[in-house]
Amino acid sequence: MAQLVTVTKEGNVGLLALNSPPVNALAHPLRAELERAFAQALGDPEIAVIVIYCEGRTFIAGADIGELGKEPRRPDVPDVIEFIAAAEKPVVVAMHGTALGGGLELALGCHFRLATGNAKLGFPEVNLGILPGGGGTQRLPRLVGVRRALELVVGGAPITATQAREWGLIDAVIQGEVRPAALEFAEGLLRDRTPLRRASELTAKLEEPGLFEQWEARISEQQRGFIAPLRCLQAIRGAVELPFEQGIELERALFRELVASAQSRAQRHVFFAEREVSRLPGPSDSAPLREVRSVAVIGVGSLGTGIATCFADARIAVTVIDPSRERGLASEETKNADLIVEAVGDDLGLKREVFAMLDKVCKPGAMLATTTSSLDIDRIAEGTARAGDVVGMHFGTPVHAVKLLEIARARRTTPDVWASALKVGKVLGKISVPVIAHPGLAADRMLAQELREAFFLLEEGALPAQVDRVVRDFGFPLGPFAAIDAAGLESVWQYRQQNYGRMTARERSCDLLEKVYALGRLGRQTQAGFHRYGAGGEQAPDPAIEELVVNHSAARGITRRSVTDAEILERCLYAIINEGANVLAEGVVARALDVDMIWIHGYGFPIYRGGPLFYADELGLPHVQRTLVALQARLGAEYWAPAPLIERLIQEGKGFYGAAPSAPAAA
Repeated sequence: MAQLVTVTKEGNVGLLALNSPPVNALAHPLRAELERAFAQALGDPEIAVIVIYCEGRTFIAGADIGELGKEPRRPDVPDVIEFIAAAEKPVVVAMHGTALGGGLELALGCHFRLATGNAKLGFPEVNLGILPGGGGTQRLPRLVGVRRALELVVGGAPITATQAREWGLIDAVIQGEVRPAALEFAEGLLRDRTPLRRASELTAKLEEPGLFEQWEARISEQQRGFIAPLRCLQAIRGAVELPFEQGIELERALFRELVASAQSRAQRHVFFAEREVSRLPGPSDSAPLREVRSVAVIGVGSLGTGIATCFADARIAVTVIDPSRERGLASEETKNADLIVEAVGDDLGLKREVFAMLDKVCKPGAMLATTTSSLDIDRIAEGTARAGDVVGMHFGTPVHAVKLLEIARARRTTPDVWASALKVGKVLGKISVPVIAHPGLAADRMLAQELREAFFLLEEGALPAQVDRVVRDFGFPLGPFAAIDAAGLESVWQYRQQNYGRMTARERSCDLLEKVYALGRLGRQTQAGFHRYGAGGEQAPDPAIEELVVNHSAARGITRRSVTDAEILERCLYAIINEGANVLAEGVVARALDVDMIWIHGYGFPIYRGGPLFYADELGLPHVQRTLVALQARLGAEYWAPAPLIERLIQEGKGFYGAAPSAPAAA
C-alpha cells in the first residue's frame, strides 16, 4: 500500500503530499498520517515553511461520510486542523480539483491558500443535514464576510477559484502543476519575510444590519422544513458575536446535534441511495453496454419535445418525429438512431402500431423505448420481432423539472438493454430507477393509493385546501390537489379512464376528478382546477369547488364529518408506505432504496425524511403495523390490509433497511 503522506524537502521548504485515492477523503488513516507527518515537519529545524498538497486528481474532496454518527476516532478532523492552525511556521496549502467540506476547512486552518484555476471550493455539508464542524463556520466569515459565508455554507454550492480569490478566500490562483507553483509561493514567503496570517485572529464583518434576519426569512421560504440551514446561520452568527474559541464550541455543539438528528440520518441515506440506485441490483451482467450517440423521439407533444430537450441538453444528437406525417417513422433519422423513444398517446393499439413500424425500419441493435407508465410493456413489445430491444423509459412530468426516470425491464428485455437505458438516464442527469415492467409501474401504483385516500377524505368531510396544507406541512412541495393542478387534470383523467376496469366500486363512484374536469377546469393552465390561480400563479381556495365537494357527498349519501389534520396525514402517508412494501415484496423493485428514490425525485417526498420506507424504519415497523391495523379496523380491509412484508420484517427483527433501528421514534 502506498504511503498516505510523504514528506520531502526543497531547501527550507517541507512538502507534505497526501495520496489517498480516489478523492483523498479525510478519513481516519489519512488524518493520523497527516498529523504524524506535520509534526515531523514542525520538528525539523531545516524546514522553515510547510506546504500541503495532494496527489491524484483532486485535493481533499471532504471528510469520510461513513464516520458520521459513529464515535469519533482521534485525531478527529478538528484536532488536525487546530494542530496545523497553531503552527509557528508558515503553512501553505495548494488545492486542485475539488476542495470541499473538511478539505476546505483544513485549508482555512492553514496560513496561506492557493488553488488552480479549475478548482472548485465549497461546503456541501448542508446537503447532508449537517454543518462544517472543523472551524469552517468561524474562519470563513472572518475571511470573506458574513454574506458570502452564508452563501457558501447555507447554499451548499461550490465556487470557482477565481471567485474565491475575489472574495479573499484564497491568496492566489496558480497556473500549471500544483507542487512547483506552491514551492515557488513558499519560497517567496521566506524571501519577503511575510508574517503569518491566521483566520482566527481576524474579525467577522456583518455587512449590514438585519442580514441574519433576511437570511432566516430566505431559508424559511427556499429551504422550508430543513433544520441544518438554520443551524448553519446560527453558527456563522456566533462568528460575529462570540470570541473565536467560544464560536468553535458553539459550532461543535451544533454539529453534534445535527449529526444525531433524524434529518441528517435521512439526508445521508439519500446521498448514498442516489449513488447506488442506477446500479442494477444483484450480479452485474458482463455484456458490453450499447452506445447511444443519436436518438429519435416519436411524438411532437409536450412529452416528446420535453424528452428531446433533455437529450439535446446532454449533447446527444436528437430528432423529433411526427408519426402522423407521411414517411415520418421511416425517416433516415429513425433508421440511423441508436435509441428510439416512443412518446405518443397512452393507447395500447397506437403504441403497438408504432412499434410494429419501428421494427421494420430501425437498424439492428437499436434500442426501442416506450414512455408508458400504465400499459403492459410486454404487450407493446409483442408488436416487434425484437422484444429483447424493448425497454420502458417513464419520464416524470414536467420532463425538465422532474429528476425521476423509471427504467422498466419487460419479460424479454435483455440485460444489456436494461443497463444501457439506466446509463442513458444518468447521462441525462436523471435519477434512473430500475423497475420490472408491470401494468402500472411502481411510481404510479403508489401515487394511486395516496390519491385514493385524498379523494376519499374529500368525500368524508375534508376540503382540498386542508388536505394540501397538511401534506405540504409534512414537507412535500405541493399537496395532492395542487399537484394535480400543476400536472394538469387531463393527464390524471386519462389515467383514471385507462385503469377504470381495475378500480373498486368505491373508487369508481368517487368521481370528483371527472366532475371538476367536466367543468373545463384543467389546472394551472386554465387558472382553475381544484384551486383558483391568479395571473401570477397565486393559489386560493375556490368556493365553487368546495360546494361541488359538499354536493357530491350528499349525492353519495355520505354524512360529512370533521376530519382532523392528523387523520389526513396518516391516511395519505401510510397508503404510500403500505403500497411501497407491496411493490418491494412483489419484485417490481428490488430494493427499498428504489422506492425511496422514486418518491423523493418523482413526487417531492421531503429529502429530510429520507423517503417513505426509510421514514417507516425511523418510525419503527411495529408502530407502522399498529397504525395500519387500526386503519383496517376503522376503514376496512379492502384498502388497509397491512402488507405481509411488514409483518415478516417485524418477526425477523428487521426494517426495510436491515436490522431494526435500536430506538424507533414513533411520531
